[in-house]
Amino acid sequence: MQVSGNVHSVDSFGTVDGPGTRYVVFLQGCLFRCKYCHNRDTWDLDGGQKKVAGDLVKEIVAYKPFMEASNGGVTVTGGEPLLQVPFVKALFTALKEENIHTCLDTNGYATKYNQELDELLAHTDLVLLDLKQVDDKRHKALTGVSNKRTLKFAQYVAEKGIPAWIRLVVVPGYTDDEKTARQMAKFIQPMSNVEKVELLPYHELGKHKWEAFGDRYPLAGVEPPSKETLLKLQAIFSEYHIKATF
Repeated sequence: MQVSGNVHSVDSFGTVDGPGTRYVVFLQGCLFRCKYCHNRDTWDLDGGQKKVAGDLVKEIVAYKPFMEASNGGVTVTGGEPLLQVPFVKALFTALKEENIHTCLDTNGYATKYNQELDELLAHTDLVLLDLKQVDDKRHKALTGVSNKRTLKFAQYVAEKGIPAWIRLVVVPGYTDDEKTARQMAKFIQPMSNVEKVELLPYHELGKHKWEAFGDRYPLAGVEPPSKETLLKLQAIFSEYHIKATF
């Protein structure tokens, strides 16, 4: 297995990127420009370290006992994993041969729907889909790109019946309002594969990375959402019989 990819970094003991204790692989490269991005250093498509999928699997297998003890596994995130489909497919295929749970953390920016993507998804146990905004105009204001590819991918994953968690970063002024929650709930409601919505409170922990690149952090001074706001959004999703957690 000689398929290689651009890897930004790894975390051998992740606890917030899917169920259980997880080995998290951060891939390099992203086309979104989210105003709150806490991985600003992963944007460059040509950065990172070249890793062969087979070599990475050998590194991961050493942590298998820790993953098994907590019903964890491996999560590939970014950056954006769907920009490196051949590498993620090779990685997940090998991981499933080791009986390791696989999770794809993605913004849904799939550029091609082909056999390679299907094979990747066939070896994916869980999709964490970052759904920033259902309203396309507001999505562009928040991320710099349209959400059309993201929504298409969400529906594609639903058609295939792959378990999914939807992740909504609750950003004051952008995604913390009732309209956002209702639009998203109506979009998600027909999707029987969606197990829950994760409401992730906005924070500016990645601000220092923007400053390290000499960039102005767009949301400087924006405070995290209140617990009352999160409870309000949770209640709206509940109206549509969708479990929402924070």
